[in-house]
Amino acid sequence: MDLGTMFDRFMEALPDGALEQTTLSCINTHRRHFERILGASCKIEQLSVARLQHYVSKRSKEPGQRGKSVGRSTIRKEIGTLGMIWQWAKDNKHIKGSFPRKGLRFPKEQEKPPFQTWQEIEKQLEVNNLDKNREAELWDCLFLTLSEIDQVLEHLKELDRYPFIYPMVATAAYTGARRSELFRSLTTDISDSSMVLRERKRMRGKRSFRRVPIAPKLRDILDKWFAEHPGGQFTFCKIQDGQPVGLNADDARGYFRRTFGSGPWKNVPGWHCFRHSFVSNCAMRGVDQRMIDSWVGHQTDEMRRRYRHLFPDSELAAIQTVFA
Repeated sequence: MDLGTMFDRFMEALPDGALEQTTLSCINTHRRHFERILGASCKIEQLSVARLQHYVSKRSKEPGQRGKSVGRSTIRKEIGTLGMIWQWAKDNKHIKGSFPRKGLRFPKEQEKPPFQTWQEIEKQLEVNNLDKNREAELWDCLFLTLSEIDQVLEHLKELDRYPFIYPMVATAAYTGARRSELFRSLTTDISDSSMVLRERKRMRGKRSFRRVPIAPKLRDILDKWFAEHPGGQFTFCKIQDGQPVGLNADDARGYFRRTFGSGPWKNVPGWHCFRHSFVSNCAMRGVDQRMIDSWVGHQTDEMRRRYRHLFPDSELAAIQTVFA
């Protein structure tokens, strides 16, 4: 069996709804890279560690985002996709042997900077002469303080450009929901005191969920939104041909850019900024990290390190137990 055929059979065998559309799109993107470098006619039986190492090495030299080469995490995800499909093919008796991943060496990657306030980023930009790519990296680390979040929401309320944007941004800021979780949300997921978030990741073939308490400010915003909600099952929706229609990733990205692309908050980099802000503000108020993890979903140690410096009181108390 060749590489292209293995991907084809995997996609044909997928039951409807087995994977999210964003996941399918990601798989297809990874497939294009493998077929471009290894060739669609590459025989699976001849795929070795050396051949995969050639793929890793070549990808690591190709241009990625913001003038950098393709990063370690991106390449590891691509290899992970191939390994997952390889295992499916093996389980279904299409191929034999184990996926030849052991011994692969990936490029080193610099750890992402910690989350920073608007003022901290502007101070760095004043002192350092940074190019646009480096500036964008800094703004990607932005978290908004509680007062800034209030200002953003007031700005959106006055702007009144798209009815669903104001409550959608508020939900992101007050729950830490991911973009995909926002447009996947159903009206039935929201109760008086909490909100169920439908995660993209799957555990043993099942959709996973998490529950986040609803803050009083968000409760008021959602109550007003539902009083004028256009109908349909989705919490946030647009009107298309006179009917309420759910959003997708392109919609969420496009509406965000049109809303924040200019004006006083143009440096807010994306939906993820409000997730960063939720995590960071909880950390600054001394919320237990385990509780933060349960609210925002599974967090890696790398992610925790990016906001751990925002626990100054906890760190000071810890060091004083040793050096009183």
